[in-house]
Amino acid sequence: MRCEASPELPGISLVDPDHRLRAEVLRPEALAFVADLVRVFQPRIREVLEARRRLQVRLDAGQRLDFLPETKSIREGDWSIAPLPEELQDRRVEITGPPDRKMVINAMNSGASCFMSDFEDSCAPTWNRLLEGQKNLMEAVRRTLRFEDGVTGKIYELKERPAVLLMRPRGLHLEERHLTVDGLAVPASLFDFGLFVFHNAKELVARGTAPYLYLPKLEHHREAALWREIFLFAEARLGLTPGTIRATVLIETLPAAFQMDEILFELKQHIAGLNCGRWDYIFSFIKKRRRDSGAVLPDRGLVGMTQPFLRAYSQLLIQTCHRRGALAMGGMAAQIPIKDDANANASAMERVRQDKLREVQDGHDGTWVAHPGLVALAKEVFDAHMPSPNQLHVKREDVKVAAEDLLRVPEGARTEAGLRHNVRVGIRYLEAWLGGNGCVPIDNLMEDAATAEICRAQVWQWLHHRVLLADGRIVDGPRLSQIIVEEMARLRSEFGDARFTGGCFAEARRLFESLCNAPVLEDFLTLPAYGHLLADELMARVS
Repeated sequence: MRCEASPELPGISLVDPDHRLRAEVLRPEALAFVADLVRVFQPRIREVLEARRRLQVRLDAGQRLDFLPETKSIREGDWSIAPLPEELQDRRVEITGPPDRKMVINAMNSGASCFMSDFEDSCAPTWNRLLEGQKNLMEAVRRTLRFEDGVTGKIYELKERPAVLLMRPRGLHLEERHLTVDGLAVPASLFDFGLFVFHNAKELVARGTAPYLYLPKLEHHREAALWREIFLFAEARLGLTPGTIRATVLIETLPAAFQMDEILFELKQHIAGLNCGRWDYIFSFIKKRRRDSGAVLPDRGLVGMTQPFLRAYSQLLIQTCHRRGALAMGGMAAQIPIKDDANANASAMERVRQDKLREVQDGHDGTWVAHPGLVALAKEVFDAHMPSPNQLHVKREDVKVAAEDLLRVPEGARTEAGLRHNVRVGIRYLEAWLGGNGCVPIDNLMEDAATAEICRAQVWQWLHHRVLLADGRIVDGPRLSQIIVEEMARLRSEFGDARFTGGCFAEARRLFESLCNAPVLEDFLTLPAYGHLLADELMARVS
């Protein structure tokens, strides 16, 4: 890939700049806006990432997470967030998915209240996908988005009243290496956010709406404060009233669960609510307590939202949000419709129904689905139990959550079947991700980077703590290696030789094995996987 400096924009260089959407998405003024964000906030991002690293060192040494004594006055204070915009007061069903053209149209036409276009966990960040995703959102905002199926000839267009659009940029920990500013790769979060608001913020306001965001993987209220400053900077540069940008924060890390009040407080001018990002939260529970032999989880399939530590987290989120006038969004059920097995589909849909029933009865104001086929089911449950736009009146003053409730380790068996499931799903997901697809149906569940993180982190945890399985055998290197060999053979049989050898299975296996056998648990699988993605992108262009 070539690196091209921009003569009119000193210090800014694009790697492989000749993409067909460059003139629309990467206009000089858009790049200049992103570069301004980077120059102001990249040092701050480095600071919060270093603070994360220092916390992990302390946790590895045995420190216990707890509510912060220095912010007790915020938790006990009487304050509220800014009033919610009218179109965000009813968010009973939100659908999420990558910013692919057909996906955006189908999701916005699905009958859901909102659509979160995801540049993060369900999006493998190839250069094509990122730029096309930004272009798709530009057209969605302007109601010109259209897709024609090359096989069937069917034309997809947005309905007159589509779902409210939200956008999730990548996390603070990720880089976008196709763009450098002053010789350094730019933070992916600023790249995604900057292009979205530059191209769409004024247009959205002119249409009577506003830029709405989801913020992923925050670990500390100082990170919320950083995003507040980013929002204010962008609003000032774009001529927007302060507070125009509104965000929902995903509580999907264990440290953030102890700082929900503080996160709302830091963003109170710009926040709309908090969301139970359950899958990343389970991953974070493993990662933050990786050295704690007493915090080893059972099979992934047993770690559901009825487990006490997850129930405490979700109910605390509802109580905290409603006390401050913020919406408390429920999480994602991973099930998807099963077309070829009526009994299996009925069972899967019943699990979704029970999950959404628990959420609405607990007091959540809305929920997530990953497939348009689940919108009607989720909406039916919420309509039946939430006749009002939301449940801000449900204060949940009965909820009492202490630190030990959030840290309680779930009980359950650790089995070879659970280990094999993690190996198979982890390798299959990585194979798809390396091929450019970040949202993958596997075994009738929708897997994304968050669920794949659980798979590989749990394998690492079981291996490094030499877990005793239910059959009496210990998880060790030779046992894991044998299971990987056997599961690779199973995948070859399922996919066939041509698909297996022509895909990225060998590369996915090597990456998965290296992550599981690493002496220290890698913070995110997407960090090393991104390097592989760029290398594959380069090879494809060279060939």
